[in-house]
This record gives sequence, C-alpha cells and structure tokens, in this order.
Amino acid sequence: MTSAGISTHVLDTTRGGPAAGVAVTVYRREGRELAEVGRGTTGEDGRISSLLSAELTPGWYQLVFDLSTYYGSQQHFFTRVTLDVAVSETRHHHVPLLVSPFSCTSYRGS
Repeated sequence: MTSAGISTHVLDTTRGGPAAGVAVTVYRREGRELAEVGRGTTGEDGRISSLLSAELTPGWYQLVFDLSTYYGSQQHFFTRVTLDVAVSETRHHHVPLLVSPFSCTSYRGS
C-alpha cells in the first residue's frame, strides 16, 4: 500500500512517451500564504513517486510544473502549468499531467 502523499507522472503526448527532466514544486496554502512543501524532477519514466517533504494533511495544494527547461529552444506555448487541488482525504493522490507544446490536461489519477 502506498502511504499518503502526492505523486505525478508527466507524459509528452506529441512524442508519445514520458517527459523526463520536468521540475515540479508543491505548495500548501497556510492562511494567505503559500508554503513550499516539496519538489522534485521527473525521471526517465516521467514520474515523481513522492513530491512531499512533509506529512500530507487535508487542505489546498498547488503543483507547479516548469516546462521551460523541458522544451528548451523548441517552440512551445506553455512554460509553466499550475494545478490547484483540494485534498480532503489523507491518502495517496496521483496527479498526472499530459503535455504537448501547445496543450495540456490533467486528471485525478489512481
């Protein structure tokens, strides 16, 4: 069983494969402030299995995917994708991101 936390998987739909080298930072809202609670970079498989450096608690989290390094000099529209998620259960949450130079989408994974 996977412990409570947040993981991600970034897939490049143009190439049809994982997006390695995407930096991801996670913030948690604490009052009016955002506090960084984790970060990582996708591996060759496009995954980060554990993004949090602290215990997951219910609340509002923001995942920021920095695509600028991944795309480099390749023409692209999105340089950063920010996803705001509401965590109401202390369990594992998987947040995949599908990207191409001109589109992106996400969903609640399992």
